[in-house]
Amino acid sequence: MTSSELWSRETAERYDAGEAERSSASFLGPTLDFLSELAGDGRALEFAMGTGRVGLPLRERGVPVVGIELSEHMAAVLRRKIDEDRLPVALGDMATTTVPGEFTLVYLVYNTITNLLTQDEQVECFRNAARHLAPGGRFVIELGVPPLRFLPPGQVAVPFDVSDRHLGFDTFDLVEQILVSHHFSRDGEDDGRYRRTDSRHRYAWPAELDLMARIAGLELDRRVGDWDGTPFTDDSAKHISVWRKPA
Repeated sequence: MTSSELWSRETAERYDAGEAERSSASFLGPTLDFLSELAGDGRALEFAMGTGRVGLPLRERGVPVVGIELSEHMAAVLRRKIDEDRLPVALGDMATTTVPGEFTLVYLVYNTITNLLTQDEQVECFRNAARHLAPGGRFVIELGVPPLRFLPPGQVAVPFDVSDRHLGFDTFDLVEQILVSHHFSRDGEDDGRYRRTDSRHRYAWPAELDLMARIAGLELDRRVGDWDGTPFTDDSAKHISVWRKPA
């Protein structure tokens, strides 16, 4: 067990509805193009597969996909969509859990590396990716750039979403590199009430991830600002980073 916080049954059951926009074909198109190109004729392993938002459509693209997922409740939602024979999923954490065989692609999307709340565990996640990769294979991470430049002196919170159905802001512990995402959500009822949830994350900078990759024996292949290949710049809010296992 790692320090990752477990998704509850209630949260897992709500997850797909809350991520409906990010699950659409138009939204996922560039992600699937990017990942399927890297997978080539090989297999792909998704760390923290969740309910299959990315893994299922990637498999439909013809890429054999295997998953690792910590929350049995998230895996149970996925299992209602597809059986184990067609999309195997191992229950366990992404830092230490292993599955049989080699892969041309290991990927970790949607800021999920930050669910590991210590630097040591994040390093172990890179090592776990490396041990699953075939020579020449790639490890891909999608991760936001910590928005610390938006923090004026004395402020510890940054809003990331203000909409009719959701209010979201992050608070930061700058010493421990921990952020807490706070969410106030309305699930379709117009009674004025909001449901409050929060989650803890360890943020990391691109350069820190590159060092983790080096420790794991991987080398930086490329870094872009989004799945469509947008260049990564000083103004990028996130990055897609690709590390390669030497042949």
